[in-house]
Amino acid sequence: MPELVYPPVIAAARTMFRVLDLKITIEGAHHVPRTGGAVLASNHVSYLDFIFCGLGARGSKRLVRFMAKKSVFTHKISGPLMRGMRHIPVDRRAGAGSYAAAVRALKRGEVVGVFPEATISRSFTIKEFKSGATRMACAAGVPVLPVAVWGTQRLWTKGRPRTLTRRHTPITILVGEPMDPAAYPDANAMAADLRVRLNALVERAQREYPERPAGPDDAWWLPAHLGGTAPTPTEAAALDRA
Repeated sequence: MPELVYPPVIAAARTMFRVLDLKITIEGAHHVPRTGGAVLASNHVSYLDFIFCGLGARGSKRLVRFMAKKSVFTHKISGPLMRGMRHIPVDRRAGAGSYAAAVRALKRGEVVGVFPEATISRSFTIKEFKSGATRMACAAGVPVLPVAVWGTQRLWTKGRPRTLTRRHTPITILVGEPMDPAAYPDANAMAADLRVRLNALVERAQREYPERPAGPDDAWWLPAHLGGTAPTPTEAAALDRA
């Protein structure tokens, strides 16, 4: 089927990035296979992560089909775009159908984007993982690539006002080496290694990020263990439960 929606959406997003002069750094894009199925497993710090994670696959000329909550597909504005880009709706009350749809897409040779933490991390550190990303990779026999995004939380994240017109913001996208499911005894072992690898990429992105908070009032986007005022993982978990 022809891609009538995805390419113009990407073009519009890239135009906006240029207008805002976002300082986007992408490393490791060559790891994304040019053909065949693959899972991109990204950390989650912003409502915009799917856009930037998808940019990591553009060098290989791949369009990523992201798994996203069903309500996004029923929204009057985002719904037609999400369906037109052939993303995969996730009904958390009936997850088996979403999982099966993702496996079918992988077996067709699609690249599927997943956020193993399931929800945005308020602490901006890696939360506990769901094993769905590695289970579907094992079922389809395709690699998993960890993807770290950083800086996107400064544009729009949970519990903070949107600053979508913020200019000159550095955004980092790091794509890790493919993980072959055949190298692991099961999906849980693969998920544990994926979390280690993704955490290392996120820590590298944080360490090498070119900006620091301008002052105490600007420290909210930096994790507590790095001197920022973001909630600690324990505090973030309490906020999620509330």
